[in-house]
Amino acid sequence: MKALLIIDMQRGAFDPMDARYDAEGVIERINQLSSKFRMLGLPVIFVQHDGSREGFFIPGTERWEILPELGKRSDDLVVGKIANDAFYKTDLHRILKEKGVDELVITGCSTDFSVDCTVKAAYSHDYLVTVISNAHTTRSRPQMTAMLAVDYFNLLWGKLAPTKEKIKLIPCDEFLESL
Repeated sequence: MKALLIIDMQRGAFDPMDARYDAEGVIERINQLSSKFRMLGLPVIFVQHDGSREGFFIPGTERWEILPELGKRSDDLVVGKIANDAFYKTDLHRILKEKGVDELVITGCSTDFSVDCTVKAAYSHDYLVTVISNAHTTRSRPQMTAMLAVDYFNLLWGKLAPTKEKIKLIPCDEFLESL
């Protein structure tokens, strides 16, 4: 069974909204995916960063909240995390096992931090991994533009040596057609 992971799509990461590459497009595509997953009875899991140790994304603050544009529902699952890796000291692996999930469809923010760490952790936990190639985002860094970072990590993930299978990278529209 598949589950949709939506990583760190929190208000503080999108302040201002245009700080993230293709923010509005990424949000729209994540909404399309979550609607389809819900319609099919598949889990939608929001991963929410607690950045108390770093002094940002402090639980209970507005910046910590999931973006309201994503239309999170009460029956969606939420996993809190304290590190970039959504598996590190969280209940994510247990929840996925209880639900019979063996494939993760990964989206979210930031491509070069939490998304990358979670993709690699899922891979090393022997999940089948599908990354929606146009449904993750980051901001530009002094060393690399955001668009280049998204393209680079899509390339990198696609070249990793397979565990069960190679990581699948697919644009949102193609993935939705395949469901």
